[in-house]
Amino acid sequence: MTSTVPAFGTRTAEGSALQAVLLDMDGTLVDTEGFWWDAEVEVFAALGHRLDEAWRDVVVGGPMSRSAGFLIEATGADITLDELTVLLNDGFEDRISRALPLMPGAARLLAELSAHEVPTALVSASHRRIIDRVLGSIGAHHFALTIAGDEVARTKPHPDPYLLAASGLGADPARCAVIEDTATGVAAAEAAGCRVVAVPSVAPIGPAAGRTVVPSLEHVDLSFLHGLMSTPATRR
Repeated sequence: MTSTVPAFGTRTAEGSALQAVLLDMDGTLVDTEGFWWDAEVEVFAALGHRLDEAWRDVVVGGPMSRSAGFLIEATGADITLDELTVLLNDGFEDRISRALPLMPGAARLLAELSAHEVPTALVSASHRRIIDRVLGSIGAHHFALTIAGDEVARTKPHPDPYLLAASGLGADPARCAVIEDTATGVAAAEAAGCRVVAVPSVAPIGPAAGRTVVPSLEHVDLSFLHGLMSTPATRR
């Protein structure tokens, strides 16, 4: 997609400017949601438990504490949350060390945001050790700020990570465009008052006021994100 974009910060007809772009990581920029599920299946198999495929929609996009806690409760596995967290991060890290596929359109979008010097943050529920490994592949230089799930008291679906990212970039949350792939992430961004682009990965996400749903990042460029500022924001 070729974008003919005015200088960053120009205003829409309504007088609103896009100030920053905040991006989720797993399932949004990198095709890794399946890696998390595969790691969960493998770890619980070693513990003598088989995961129900229906649980995948429950744990997708959630913070480690919620997803792992749910699986422990659902299976009755004899393991602590801290022990399971280490095993899941190890399993996931092993997988991304072998392959780290980008989502369609991700590389182009990141390059465009960098070229136009748009303040951009990576906002993920994944732990810092995982984010740093992924950044080594997708390019830490694309982001002025990164927020990890183990660095905030309340991660997604709470608004805290997106409010922290907006504040760190000196941006008004209502002037931030957020790109997310899960209902959990969308809920966090909308609770923060951001403009949301949902790009569903594993589970469907329905349209709503202040939310735009697209099939892939190939439908998103800077001109598209500027256009979001003319739509009403959702606040909770």
